[in-house]
Amino acid sequence: MTDVLFYHLQDMTLEAVLPPLVEKSLERGWRVVIQARSEERVGALDTHLWTFRDDSFLPHGTWRDEGAGEHPVVLAIEAGNPNGAQIRFLVDNAAMPEDSASYERLVLIFDGNDDEALSGARAAWADSKARGFEVTYWQADERGRWQKRQ
Repeated sequence: MTDVLFYHLQDMTLEAVLPPLVEKSLERGWRVVIQARSEERVGALDTHLWTFRDDSFLPHGTWRDEGAGEHPVVLAIEAGNPNGAQIRFLVDNAAMPEDSASYERLVLIFDGNDDEALSGARAAWADSKARGFEVTYWQADERGRWQKRQ
């Protein structure tokens, strides 16, 4: 069964939150797809994942790369699973993929200060529940640690 995790950004940026979540996914041996809505955002994330920390980077490529299927992490704006990922991150209001049930986990990261993002997350929550997926909601506490909320 597909697990769908909703990460509610408040006083945090995607750039701060995404790399540690992707690192944890790779530690589990999962391949990752990160889906954004624009080529500009993919370009910014592409640069960020190489430079987010002085002592580390996340090996990745984009859906346009020849051999994209060989990358442990693929950045995309399109549906599809070029690297056989088990987990898909949806950022910037990217739509739930039609093949959602083929993933072990979907992670929808949404900006709590964006009305469109909130509306999209609510719709994705309802859709996920209707499809029988296991859904959880995560919010950061005052120290920035993610807590599962009821």
